[in-house]
Amino acid sequence: MPDSPLDQIKAHADPDRAAQMAAYHKVDRPYLGVPNPVLNDLTKSWRQQMDVDARVALADQLWQTNIHEARLAAAKLLTQARIRPDQAVWDLLQSWLSDFDAWAVADHASMAMQKRLWADPSRLDQVEGWTTSDHMWTRRAALVATLPWTKQNHPKPEDLQRRDRILGWAAKYVPDHDWFIQKAVAWWLRDLSKHDPNRVRAFLVTYGDAMKPFARKEAGKYLKDQLE
Repeated sequence: MPDSPLDQIKAHADPDRAAQMAAYHKVDRPYLGVPNPVLNDLTKSWRQQMDVDARVALADQLWQTNIHEARLAAAKLLTQARIRPDQAVWDLLQSWLSDFDAWAVADHASMAMQKRLWADPSRLDQVEGWTTSDHMWTRRAALVATLPWTKQNHPKPEDLQRRDRILGWAAKYVPDHDWFIQKAVAWWLRDLSKHDPNRVRAFLVTYGDAMKPFARKEAGKYLKDQLE
């Protein structure tokens, strides 16, 4: 009988590396010490063997273990531009929001969310609801999951409107001085500055003084005329 996907992950466990990861991530959950390239290879193989329903079921099972690498693998299993139908994928990803408690797990899941949002931008209406959550990681995910709208040099008019909409969310986050929230605002602005520097300059003129200094500096990292 072939090994289960979780057994396949555990086969690459490294206790010394696991101890280092636990100390680094500072979140109390099981760590196996399996590096990302191994998880990438495993999840690529599973994606090729499974239909969407099977992938959703496996991702849910892996996530529920609360094992660090299993949660990363669950997210990687669903990170793909073209998934049809994808509503079950989107629903599962949203169900994970309340479990976010560390940046690595949250960011891997958010990367899967990015693909589903870009595939169906109407889902931004749901994401807007995240911005007022009492859960910091859910609020943060609203920016990390929408990073694709920072990437275009020549966005379509509708994507430009979405960009401005998300910048509005970022503006509402500025008074929140939680480090992870400030970092997320800075990340969104920094990435946008490579493609739309004028919008970032305007944001910093309006809101920069209220941002934490490190976030303001990072947001302007790629601007030629950084605002001091």
